[in-house]
Amino acid sequence: MKTSAETVRAKRSPAARIVEKLGGGLVRAFLVVVAMFWLVPTIGLLISSLRSPEDLSASGWWTVFSEPSRLTVDSYRKLLENGDITDSLVNTVLITVPATVLVVVIGSLAGYAFAWMEFPGRDWWFLGVVGLLVVPVQVALIPIAELFGGIGLFGSVLGVVLFHVGFGLPFAVFLLRNFFAEIPRELLEAARLDGAGELRLFVRVVMPLGGPAIASLGIFQFLWVWNDMLVALVFTDAGSQPVTVALQTQVRQFGNNIDVLAPGAFISMVVPLAVFFAFQRQFVSGVMAGAVK
Repeated sequence: MKTSAETVRAKRSPAARIVEKLGGGLVRAFLVVVAMFWLVPTIGLLISSLRSPEDLSASGWWTVFSEPSRLTVDSYRKLLENGDITDSLVNTVLITVPATVLVVVIGSLAGYAFAWMEFPGRDWWFLGVVGLLVVPVQVALIPIAELFGGIGLFGSVLGVVLFHVGFGLPFAVFLLRNFFAEIPRELLEAARLDGAGELRLFVRVVMPLGGPAIASLGIFQFLWVWNDMLVALVFTDAGSQPVTVALQTQVRQFGNNIDVLAPGAFISMVVPLAVFFAFQRQFVSGVMAGAVK
């Protein structure tokens, strides 16, 4: 006697049964092809950074597969000798790391306060924070530039960090507040009965449970700040510019120095990729948090 599953399967058309059997393999093959196409620009940039200027001007990067012995690391040596690029890489780290850490720390504290602490006007304050999400960065560039110029922060690394922190906090607070609000109240009450204060409760209970969301926020903020060019163009000068602005300046001043631009662009791109893949599991967990009850 046939089961209900076998009966349903028998009623399907031959085409539907073929699609069902091949669907998994076709999807995997399609995803592999998409991933390969997605990686082509990265691979091309890597190979270009390992070719000499003469080879770059003579042929495309794909011709290297016929003569792999012509690859060289001289471009990276020249990059390290270029003070503008190396200083800009240091500036990028000095901007990105503090801007990411401050947004994560302040956003976590504020998210916990909005989720589990009672204070006057809490909901109205949170609505104000949510309202700041719709404020575009471009609207604030000129007013904040004038403000930073008046207090001596314009053209400094600190000014860029403060700008990114200010515009990163609304999203951070919104994301973490909603995540922390899903923590079972009974768990927090049990910790309070054990004598845990708010700070200890936040550090020992909320932070470990909120790890995936915090990791996702950190990745988003890191990628946003590292790849930023608009804010850096407005608020930095020659001594504080990050690598995105430095590479753009090199193109404007020396249009044919591809031997420096290619390795610089690859380093600028590979760092956020490495950060993303290093925290990929936490990122996926944070994105999927709350999707399954």
